[in-house]
Amino acid sequence: MASSSGNDDDLTIPRAAINKMIKETLPNVRVANDARELVVNCCTEFIHLISSEANEICNKSEKKTISPEHVIQALESLGFGSYISEVKEVLQECKTVALKRRKASSRLENLGIPEEELLRQQQELFAKARQQQAELAQQEWLQMQQAAQQAQLAATASASNQAGSSQDEEDDDDI
Repeated sequence: MASSSGNDDDLTIPRAAINKMIKETLPNVRVANDARELVVNCCTEFIHLISSEANEICNKSEKKTISPEHVIQALESLGFGSYISEVKEVLQECKTVALKRRKASSRLENLGIPEEELLRQQQELFAKARQQQAELAQQEWLQMQQAAQQAQLAATASASNQAGSSQDEEDDDDI
């Protein structure tokens, strides 16, 4: 494949993917490294050829995004019409898988609970969380108050003990 940018490695299919396809397609056949490299290059060139033709078809139809129909037309115009039925089957499989993924990802829809009910439950959870937070703040405040009172009592007791002991010393001096 001739590349004007000189970065051919950036424009190739991952070798691991090709090796996996070769092993799955030909499980009992050994394939030389040179042959694997040739397969990678052929796959890359094929994809480049199809995508370039699909891009031209897309531009002629004044579209900005290459669609599956553009790829199918590219296959036909390049003489690969025998692949079209298989391509359409794979396209249908891809659409089915994508639809399943979208359905699986929309967990809220799968719950079967109306949005209004979900919002009500959310508000209820927020209210409970605010209540718990307020109770926790109240407990912390009470603990701080108790600690302050205990500190004040301890300071008062200490001061009275000191006053009492200095009074006792004065009384001892009088005797």
